[in-house]
Amino acid sequence: MPYASFDRSVKIAPSILSADFANFGAECRAVESQGAPWVHVDVMDGHFVPNLTFGPATVKALRPHIKGVMDVHLMIAPVDAYLPAFAEAGADVISAHFEAGPHIHRTLQAIRGLGKKAGLCLNPGTGIDCVPHLLDTLDLINVMGVNPGFGGQKFIRSQLQKIRDLREMIGDRDIHIQIDGGVAPDTIAEIAAAGADVFVAGSAVFSGGSVDKPEVYGENIRKLVAAAAG
Repeated sequence: MPYASFDRSVKIAPSILSADFANFGAECRAVESQGAPWVHVDVMDGHFVPNLTFGPATVKALRPHIKGVMDVHLMIAPVDAYLPAFAEAGADVISAHFEAGPHIHRTLQAIRGLGKKAGLCLNPGTGIDCVPHLLDTLDLINVMGVNPGFGGQKFIRSQLQKIRDLREMIGDRDIHIQIDGGVAPDTIAEIAAAGADVFVAGSAVFSGGSVDKPEVYGENIRKLVAAAAG
């Protein structure tokens, strides 16, 4: 499994929602070749969020093209019935939203029971009161920097304090803090300083590049990593 060990180094996770939909496999290979250790796959159902993307079949098709961590973000509700399909499709990390089912603890247990890393997604308007009761079932907390459903939105700055509070709450546990939405060279330093270590980036990685010009992806990734370091 690519997700083999834990560390808090800066990890850029390009979101394929900003990639060339007609060339997903090559796009995944391109960003990995340019230094992306994770690839973020946004699954939307047109119900939980106002957009529709793809399902387990697409995730399965992508798996051979991703050698690192395949990070599958489920923006679907209800979510529990679909967990086995995404696990079988090859996800390494499966994240579900707090509001995506009646029993989030059971959902996280189910993800781990399928042999996958379990992530909890928190919308901008979702508090963190539930988190202390879930820490023993978590491998990742995805703080949404925008309201889910579309790329290219402006970062919601109130989420910085949420990240700080989560970082203190997590302590020395092996739990990643991921930020999804609004990640760019002018926002990533503050987000990193608050305590995040996995940064989902769409246009900030894919802008200006292509599978024929993958070096642009590399330049964009390096700019983000440098900016995160301050």
